[in-house]
Formats: sequence, C-alpha cells, structure tokens
Amino acid sequence: MTDIKKMTAKEFMELGLLQEVNRRFLHPMGLALEVVIDDADDSCVFGGVWDYRDDEEGMVFGEKISTSDVFKEKAERVNDMFEGKRDYRENNLGWHIQPTE
Repeated sequence: MTDIKKMTAKEFMELGLLQEVNRRFLHPMGLALEVVIDDADDSCVFGGVWDYRDDEEGMVFGEKISTSDVFKEKAERVNDMFEGKRDYRENNLGWHIQPTE
C-alpha cells in the first residue's frame, strides 16, 4: 500500500490553495477556512471555518488584498494546477471533476 502524502497547512496557504478554496467555493456561501499562524515559530495549522452564511453577500477579500500581485499570482498558480490534470482525467476517467452519480 502506498503511503499517503500530506501537505502542511503552511504550504497549502503559500501555494494559494487556501485563497482559492475560499474565493472560488467557500466565500460565495458565506464560509471561510482559516489557518492560524504562530508568530513565535512561524508554524501554521488549520483553524476553524468562519460561518457568515446569514450574510447576504457571503464573504469577500478586501480590496487591498484582492488587487495585489501576490493574490493574482496565487490565483494563476492554482488555476494552472487545476487545469494541469484536466486532459489526463478527461481522457482516462471520462471527467475532470468526479460526477456525483
């Protein structure tokens, strides 16, 4: 059996995956996954899920963050990761995103 490879919360955040999971999926529903950074040792762990489902607009990143170059770079990196397996998955599995049926 193959060992399961794991990514740290810090790498998940630095790659832009936290940003994009929040932006693309959770924020429109009024939710946000958080990470907690310990300034003392720079460690990072997953925290809770913010719940603003009762907020009509959901959640959004602030303008200063969402217009930054880093924000755009992370979005592009995640998009490249997302599209990187598309051809293989569509050609070999018949889908890119696993269907529910």
